[in-house]
Amino acid sequence: MPINRQIREKEVQVIDEDGEKLGVLPIEEAIEKAEDKNLDLVLVAPQASPAVCKIMNYGKYKFEQAKKEKESRKNQKAVELKEIRVTPNIGAHDFEFKSRNARSFLESGNKVKITLRFRGRELNNIKLGEDTLNKFITDLEDIAVPEKKPLLEGKNLFIILAKKA
Repeated sequence: MPINRQIREKEVQVIDEDGEKLGVLPIEEAIEKAEDKNLDLVLVAPQASPAVCKIMNYGKYKFEQAKKEKESRKNQKAVELKEIRVTPNIGAHDFEFKSRNARSFLESGNKVKITLRFRGRELNNIKLGEDTLNKFITDLEDIAVPEKKPLLEGKNLFIILAKKA
């Protein structure tokens, strides 16, 4: 934003610090009025005809903008992808434990990637792995939805679960 002497317009519509219109003034007179009040003349609408300038404390304005931006960034939460690794012949207790962990990850707003790793001859029976992943899907269906079908990539079969909207 151009301020004070950086403004290249000849005449500008001036708004004072209280929001009242002072009318169309030559740029020198507008800058003079701002300096009399120990404030800055800031170009707020350059596309208007004539351009609109406001008398304000520019340093305080920039500080407030930075503060608002920082506050908005603080309120954002980045979604993480948590991974849970299992094997096709997982035990009942292990399954419950991993399922409970996945549920807590989903409740805290993260996505969960369940990776099923085949070792050795297990790769011959991919159906067993798909059944295990489908068991996770049905166990967590009240809180999560699968983003896509189970996908086989090399020796790994995986699925990504996201929290229901």
